[in-house]
Amino acid sequence: MEIFCKETLHKGKPTKIDCVDIRGQTFIISKGFLTGLALEEEWYEDIVDPQTVISALPSSPVNIDIFTFWQRLPKIEPRYNYYKEFEPLAVLPIKSFDYWWDKQIKGRTRNLIRKAEKQGVHVAETEFSDEFIKGMTEIFNETPIRQGRRFWHYGKDFETIKKQFSRYLFREHVIGAYYKKELIGFMMIADAGSFALTGQILSKIAHRDKATNNALIAKAVMVCEKKKFPYLVYLHWGTGSFAEFKRRCGFERTLVPRYYIPLTVKAKTALMIGMHHGVKGILPVSLKERIKTLRAAWLERIHK
Repeated sequence: MEIFCKETLHKGKPTKIDCVDIRGQTFIISKGFLTGLALEEEWYEDIVDPQTVISALPSSPVNIDIFTFWQRLPKIEPRYNYYKEFEPLAVLPIKSFDYWWDKQIKGRTRNLIRKAEKQGVHVAETEFSDEFIKGMTEIFNETPIRQGRRFWHYGKDFETIKKQFSRYLFREHVIGAYYKKELIGFMMIADAGSFALTGQILSKIAHRDKATNNALIAKAVMVCEKKKFPYLVYLHWGTGSFAEFKRRCGFERTLVPRYYIPLTVKAKTALMIGMHHGVKGILPVSLKERIKTLRAAWLERIHK
């Protein structure tokens, strides 16, 4: 088993990661308190045989502490006897646009989508053209702070954005929201095989009165119906207003099993006390929310 290096994006920045190939699947090696192993494309492919991976690890040149994987939609009934925890994803079952409009969202969300249309917002599938990238660049550089934290893509120029976001176009559908020919929001949804996945959704704060993100979700539902995706997944469920936005758009909090296989005494001990998630794993939820609030206030203050 040989380790090789790949470049990926982490928090919006190119990052070198160590990888290994096991029976035709690529796994990434993460360094930290524990050295972990996980499927690189876990959003996009199912693990073939976890036991084969475990059996191959003794020959690894790196001492792996813990191996983790999860089950993707729609097969989320636990299949394995390893230690597991359940991760909450935001999942929107897709039957049809009409069913979503009539049954899965409330009047308030419908009114916001109507408001966007009345104010002149036009949403459509589009191409990843230079004009579109220029609009993305303007949106990314509108503000250094989003959702109470430093925005990963702030400060990037046209060429950087073009390079970073073109690498996955082979599986993505691009949606743009326009107001008087100005790109004021965009969304990328990726083909993950058994579901569609939101890769990016963002809109201009200067046009926040136009309910752009609601209009983008509505168009995404249309795309999913056309492409016959049974689900639209908006990553993890989250907390606060972000989770509330997903709920109002019809997403459901859906638990999927993630397995953790400790391979060393250190990992077994960490698993017992919750340290397999790092320091964050042992902090109370109330304290983590308080830290987020303080961080947001501090960032807001220094960027005034």
